Amino acid sequence: MGLSWLPSPSDPTTASDGDGSQDSYLYRAIDADGNLVDSLLSETRDMDAAKRFFAQARTVVGHAPEKVTTDGHDAYPRAIRETLGPEVRHRTSRYMNNRMEQDHRGIKQRYYPMRGFGSVDAAARFCTAHDELRDHLRYRQHLNEVVSLADQRRLFQERWGEVCAVLQAA
Repeated sequence: MGLSWLPSPSDPTTASDGDGSQDSYLYRAIDADGNLVDSLLSETRDMDAAKRFFAQARTVVGHAPEKVTTDGHDAYPRAIRETLGPEVRHRTSRYMNNRMEQDHRGIKQRYYPMRGFGSVDAAARFCTAHDELRDHLRYRQHLNEVVSLADQRRLFQERWGEVCAVLQAA
């Protein structure tokens, strides 16, 4: 994993709670190479959710990053300091965070046609499965890595075969 994370909650993900709709926030972090670090769907975008996300991401990776780039939400500086440590450099930049915003595009394109999800649990299941599968099928290991079309096809077929084998065994 890279030594830099780009975490950001995406635009609100709509989940119906039966009598209306409720916004949820998908926290995701990618490393410097564009690999998924972790994701978390939260009903709130506040200090507790940010701390929960950073602690969970640190557990997954096993260490804190050297720097974290965010969109500048008020809860992040304190959450980063308390969960990742004061030595982690926190950068806020709308432009440096564009890679993360573009990374959210795949999920947004799936739920916009459905006009949201039926429940927060359904949204959490979908987002987790989508992130894991998308990361598994990703053919690049590093950002801006050039992979020939033939290799992309071969890697996709190999990895898709692995996914099908796991689904058949289940």
